[in-house]
Amino acid sequence: MNMKAFIGVIGAALAASCATATTPPNYTVNVMLTPDEDGMVVYMMDYDTSSKIDSALVENGVAHFSGNVTAPSYVRMVFEGSRIGDFILEPATVTLAPAERKLDSDGKMQGDLNKLIMSQRALVKQYNSLPQDSTSIDARKDIVERYEALADSALDANAGNVLGYVLFVSKDGLRNSLADLDAALDKYPQFKTSKRMQSLRDHLLVKEETSVGHKYKDFAITNDGKTQRLSDYVGNGHYTLVDFWASWCGPCIRETKVIKDLYNKYNGKGLEVLGVAVWDEPANTLKAIEEHQLPWNQIINAQTIPTDLYGISGIPCIILIDPQGNIVSRDKQDQDLIDDVDAAMATMQSSKQDVE
Repeated sequence: MNMKAFIGVIGAALAASCATATTPPNYTVNVMLTPDEDGMVVYMMDYDTSSKIDSALVENGVAHFSGNVTAPSYVRMVFEGSRIGDFILEPATVTLAPAERKLDSDGKMQGDLNKLIMSQRALVKQYNSLPQDSTSIDARKDIVERYEALADSALDANAGNVLGYVLFVSKDGLRNSLADLDAALDKYPQFKTSKRMQSLRDHLLVKEETSVGHKYKDFAITNDGKTQRLSDYVGNGHYTLVDFWASWCGPCIRETKVIKDLYNKYNGKGLEVLGVAVWDEPANTLKAIEEHQLPWNQIINAQTIPTDLYGISGIPCIILIDPQGNIVSRDKQDQDLIDDVDAAMATMQSSKQDVE
């Protein structure tokens, strides 16, 4: 290559570099926090894959993001390990104020999503204004049908874009069972490649494998040099009520009153209770056990091992296992839990009488 041609190539490369460097961003995102949080980091993450897209330091109470996006995507903002907002990232200006639970965007897709949400909220308000008795059954049913029709219509109209993805993953019915999810994915096969949907399917699969009628799955937890297994507490001629809980979980602590009543009623009469502390720090677990005077055995520092194994997405999750290791009740609380335990203990007593 002669010198003239070489200089021409270099010049073209420099021009392209300058053009790229001066290309203005087509999106800006401002996350409104407080000056007390200056120096902390806010992360922008891909909603589907949970991979990090970008990060920004909080300066003067604001975390500022800017860049270029060629195709809209759904993102999640994370601050100090907590989710503070989800939105469609597109050529737009976005202001997110987590403390006020406020999101403003001039993007078209996010705008369409916001309009749908507002229409649904109006229907919810109308539903709640009706008397919750037999006089309004038909009216309430009509509102529910209109609510679902709004979402379904929007999903069908946007099944080929990111707004359709957002509407699909937000469908409550998907999380009910593996069969419901598979039916939805058969109807909208374009979402089968979604990492979030694949993860949800795996979760529902293990949940189904540990549902009522299946054998329990064993696990081992080592804490403070001691290894405990679920099988150490299951069987041996008794029922085992297994409570997956955490010290920070308000509903878990409230449910301990019900479990205490069952423990006091049936302890030594064929029922054992076992607590399994998940997603918690051992010191906090021990403090809660003492504070709330929980007298039953505990497996501490289980973290995600049993929740992954049993497909548990929320706690408390309470599972009743019979003397043969079969799961006979799952995900029940309050009176429903009491009824299942009473029925199990009645069955056990009846079996003993038959043997005698």
